[in-house]
Amino acid sequence: MEAATATTLQFPAWTGREKIGRKTNGFFRLSHNCGEDMGIRMLKSRDLQWRSASARPQILVSYKNSPASELESGKVSTPFDEALILKKKAQEVGPQLDGRCIYLVGMMGSGKTTVGKIISEVLGYSFFDSDKLVEEAVGVTSVAQIFKQYSESFFRDNETEVLRKLSLMRQLVIATGGGVVIRPINWKYMKQGVTVWLDVPLEALARRIAAVGTDSRPLLHGESGDAYSKALLRLSTLFKERGEAYDNADAKVSLPHIAAKLGLDDACDLTPTAIAIEALVQIENFVKRDDDMTIARNP
Repeated sequence: MEAATATTLQFPAWTGREKIGRKTNGFFRLSHNCGEDMGIRMLKSRDLQWRSASARPQILVSYKNSPASELESGKVSTPFDEALILKKKAQEVGPQLDGRCIYLVGMMGSGKTTVGKIISEVLGYSFFDSDKLVEEAVGVTSVAQIFKQYSESFFRDNETEVLRKLSLMRQLVIATGGGVVIRPINWKYMKQGVTVWLDVPLEALARRIAAVGTDSRPLLHGESGDAYSKALLRLSTLFKERGEAYDNADAKVSLPHIAAKLGLDDACDLTPTAIAIEALVQIENFVKRDDDMTIARNP
C-alpha cells in the first residue's frame, strides 16, 4: 500500500479573466475568473476541459421516469408547473444569496448530485461533485478504488483539501460526499457558503441504493445478505455516527415533510424538482434569518 498522504491540489494564482483547466502529473490545476462572475464551470472528462453552457442538465417535461430512480440516476424529468415554480423561486433567492456557494450534505444516495445540478442550472451557478474532484486529484477513477488502493483516511484528507479550495470561490453548488460532515474542519470551509442537508428516510435510501447496486459505495462493502438489507443495516449504523453532524447544516430539507405538504404517502414519490424547490425555500429562510441576526448585531 502506498503512503497515505494527501495529494496536493494546486490552484495557480488567479489572473485577470483567465479560465484554464488541466491535469498535470496527477495534480488538479485551475485558475478562474476573479471578476464579478467568480463561478467556475463544471470540469468534464480526463483532460478537464471547461464544460460548455449547452452541456448543462436540461429540465424536461415528462412523466416517464420514477422519481426515486431519477434521484439515483441523475436523469431529471419535470412537470411543467414544477418547472415554473422552481424558476420563480430561484429568481427570488438568487439575489439574496449574493454569490454565496451552496453545499449539499446528506447520506449516500440522498440525491445530492441530481438536486444540486437542478439548483445550479436554475440559479445560473456552476456545479461540482466533491467526490469527482478528489478522484481527479488523486488520478483514480472511483472513490471505492481510492479506499481500496489507499485508505479512507487518505480520501478524507484530499476531500478536506478540495473543500478548502472551493471555499475560496463563489457561485457554486457543491454536492459533497456522505461522510464529509464528520470532520469539523470541513464545516469551517463549507460555512463560507450555505449548507443544506437533504434528509431522506433510511428505508428510501436503501431502496434507491439496492436498485442500482452497492459496488460504487465502499462503506457498504463487506456486509452479508441481499442488497436492500445490507444497505439498510449499514446506513443505520452510519446515520447513528453522523446524524448529529448533519444537524449543523444551515438549512434542512426533509423529504417526509415535503411529501406531507404535497399530500403524498411516500417520500419516494417526490420528483427531484420538488426537492430542489423546497431546498431553495429553506435556503431563503436561512438567508433571511442570517441577515436579521447580522442587523441585530450591527444596528
